[in-house]
Amino acid sequence: MAGIFAHERFEPTGIRTEVATARALGVLAVLGIVAALYFAKAIFLPLALGMLLTFLLAPAVRLLRSWGLPRPPAVLLVVTFAFLFFGGCGVLVGQQVTQLAQKLPAYQFNIEEKIRSLRSATAGGTFDRLSTFLENLNQEIRKKDDSAPQSPATAPENSQKAPVAVEIRQPEATPVQTIRRVLEPLVDPLATAGLVAIFVVFFLLQRQDLRDRLVRLAGTHDLQRTTEAFNDGAHRLSRYFLAQTSLNVLFGIIVGAGLTFIGVPNPVLFGILAMMLRFVPYIGVLMTAALPVALAIAVDPGWTMTLLTVGLFAVIEPLIGQVIEPLVYGHSTGLTPVAVVIAATFWTWLWGPIGLLLSTPLTVCLGVLGRHIPWLRFLDVMIGDEPPLSPAQSFYQRALAGDVDEAVDQAEQILRCRSLSYVYDNVVLKALILAQIDLRRGVLNARHVAQINEAVRELIADAAEYEDVTPEPAARKEKAGSADADENEEPAPPDLPVLQDLPREWRGQAVLCIGGRGPFDEMVAAMLAQLFEKHGVGGRVEGNAAVSSSNIVRLNSAGVTMVCLSYLDLGSSPAHLRHSIRRIRRQIPDAMLVAGLWGQEGDETLRPSGGADFYVSSLREALSLCIEAVSGGWVKPEATRDAKAGSTAA
Repeated sequence: MAGIFAHERFEPTGIRTEVATARALGVLAVLGIVAALYFAKAIFLPLALGMLLTFLLAPAVRLLRSWGLPRPPAVLLVVTFAFLFFGGCGVLVGQQVTQLAQKLPAYQFNIEEKIRSLRSATAGGTFDRLSTFLENLNQEIRKKDDSAPQSPATAPENSQKAPVAVEIRQPEATPVQTIRRVLEPLVDPLATAGLVAIFVVFFLLQRQDLRDRLVRLAGTHDLQRTTEAFNDGAHRLSRYFLAQTSLNVLFGIIVGAGLTFIGVPNPVLFGILAMMLRFVPYIGVLMTAALPVALAIAVDPGWTMTLLTVGLFAVIEPLIGQVIEPLVYGHSTGLTPVAVVIAATFWTWLWGPIGLLLSTPLTVCLGVLGRHIPWLRFLDVMIGDEPPLSPAQSFYQRALAGDVDEAVDQAEQILRCRSLSYVYDNVVLKALILAQIDLRRGVLNARHVAQINEAVRELIADAAEYEDVTPEPAARKEKAGSADADENEEPAPPDLPVLQDLPREWRGQAVLCIGGRGPFDEMVAAMLAQLFEKHGVGGRVEGNAAVSSSNIVRLNSAGVTMVCLSYLDLGSSPAHLRHSIRRIRRQIPDAMLVAGLWGQEGDETLRPSGGADFYVSSLREALSLCIEAVSGGWVKPEATRDAKAGSTAA
């Protein structure tokens, strides 16, 4: 064991020059792209809007094409209708804002009355005392300023010269200046709208050509895979944008109808704003609710309208966000909450309020590209909602960092929907294989090994209260083939039976689990022994020292019917396994001998010369062998050889 940890301290080697150069060029490329997006906003903003509107309008164009309409008329019809709709909404919002601005002075009395009522409600309290203190302090400061002595040199001058009022008047504007003053604020929005319309028309008309060019950029060495990736990404984005827009329109209609019923003025304005602002993640709904609530406070002399308005948003948003949205397009956009917030901040800094509206759709686009394009995989890792580490990697990382409780808690969370043998095989055993690989590379020391073994030991102790069965809710979902299940997740195997009324030779501690010479082999043997216990077969654990040439004679072999040897790593030569098997054969000749080569996937080269009866690569496989042997009766090796000899002579 001392040789394993000869290098107690691992000194990582430096990054290779070509790797460092590639990373530096990648960082510079990202910074260059961000700078281009910022300084060329006038070009990239209409381009981004055009791409998103293309994904949104593409299903409508495909529908018209399926009805036999040629592509150019279908594109022009859909784009014209879309821009007329957006333009009509803009005109309607402008009219509503003008009407609301004209009505605001009439609400001043209600606002003043409510301020006075709030003051009277808080009179005599902490707020009132604090306000009185600040007012007295301000008066005291003013007294000192008023009583300050005047300078003798300035007093006569101030008393003799009175200030002269000066009024500056601008010359009357000419008709040309008036027209310019009106049109200048409209130039940029109209230019942007025109560019967006042009981009959308050409994107929809040249859809196949643009797709072919993107396929060429992504690589033509695997056209089937690249084409499938682009088709899947376009389908997902179109479905998401269409569903999100439909839900936001529904949200705006419900808000407008509800505010009309409550009596809030200009409900159409707030319905349109609700539809638009709901594209903004998290804060969009708060911004939508703030305006009608403030107006309700100003309009209603009481508080009934305000409470009803707050209640409307408190009911509608959770209903659409938590019930309807998951039914329409899933539980999330495929982004982590942190990624959504960071994306909103980034795009707002980059492109202002329009960037805030586009932040989620643009980030969804980046996430889809990261899933399908290998050289953009880092985007999916950074912003995608898929776990960045597999359960085995996560367990190993937490154990390696000394977070034993967190590692055990993660495994116990998986036990809520998976059986114990599944967790041992697919989480803990794979984590120990990763640890064995790092140990072979010389990057683990004795402290790391102790932390990993401690995490596994704690999990085995906590798993004593779990049975090796799939929990009932997960089993029902698996049996029904629920659509909520992850398509990439491996289905759970059927549960193994718990043995009852064992034969005489299998009673007591009939299974002996022996760990190999590696530092983690004994932990695997302990997991296997616990699984045997869960299924009604008694087992005990021994370390590899028990089968050494000096200790094999002292090995307690009474009542042992099955021996399981556990090896995560055989090293460069399987001689150690063969010698251990020979010693066990001499000591327990009638036992069924199983060699668990957990990290080897059952090396075929050991089967003819290893000497074991069976070779397994998973704990479940060893458990199945034991259950089959108990149920069908284990034929001893001597009887097997005699039967073979008799059949040969015949």
